Amino acid sequence: MGVMINGHYQHDDPGPDTTAHGAYERAKSTLRHWITADGPFTPDAGRYHLFVAWNCPWAHRTLLARAVLGLEDAISVSIAKPRRTAEGWVFDASGPYGDGLLRANAVHQVYARQRPAYTGRITVPVLWDKNSQQIVSNESADIVRMLAQEFDPAGRLVPQAHLADIDHWNTMIHTQINNGVYRAGFARTQEAYDSAVTDLFAAMEKVENHLEQHKTLVGEQLTEADLRLFPTLARFDVAYHYAFKCNLAKLSDYPNLWDYARALHNIPGIAETVKPEIYKAGYFSPSELRNPLGIVPKGPHVDWSTPTKRQITLS
Repeated sequence: MGVMINGHYQHDDPGPDTTAHGAYERAKSTLRHWITADGPFTPDAGRYHLFVAWNCPWAHRTLLARAVLGLEDAISVSIAKPRRTAEGWVFDASGPYGDGLLRANAVHQVYARQRPAYTGRITVPVLWDKNSQQIVSNESADIVRMLAQEFDPAGRLVPQAHLADIDHWNTMIHTQINNGVYRAGFARTQEAYDSAVTDLFAAMEKVENHLEQHKTLVGEQLTEADLRLFPTLARFDVAYHYAFKCNLAKLSDYPNLWDYARALHNIPGIAETVKPEIYKAGYFSPSELRNPLGIVPKGPHVDWSTPTKRQITLS
């Protein structure tokens, strides 16, 4: 993902952060301003721009919120190329992977514009303010919440009556599932891997059992919690199961989770954000530890079109 020191990009990526026991630790996002009606960052249509990558699950959740809330015209977007290079996330000069806003060649050039000079990981998503020419946030959870609260007056993804339950699910999902697959895939010891996989599949069972009696995670309607879980589900069978050794079961082995995932996929706008072949190209990119030859598998084929028992809508 690359790293920047005092505004200067470092080509020697130190790789994922791990503890002395070989456990993966996700770096914390540090650019975390907030959009509010009182400003200085106000929720104005056309003011903000997202820098994302299709294969990044953290960027995916912001694209999901943008799609289901109908904010495509209000918030523009630049999409980085599927595979990172020595420059990190990069753009073409034009086309679907070009940056039409800043004409950047790489995401680190966006971070280089930040003042004071930025030090930290070069990650997506990035929410950019066109007015002040600075990064509002590089924390995906904050971006999703801002879109849900500040750009949708009805707050349909975060209904106040269910906010405590949404936050409860968000915490569990992030710790054990969203980040759990990375804790497994980036583990450097057997002990760290075993712990991560055990936690991951215990959480998957918990969600599976919950969905036996409920249509969604919270309140029988689409909420932010569902959008935060879906990116991991969308990648599970084509990437995490194989590339990250999360192979005690596939998503398709869970009747309720699989039905729920397909029902989410059926919501208008969501299917267009799901890119299985790009996920495989990204997660099976060359890696000394996980895939030294960089061979991308042909399968599996995941059929999202199978009819579902449930229908999920945005209230």
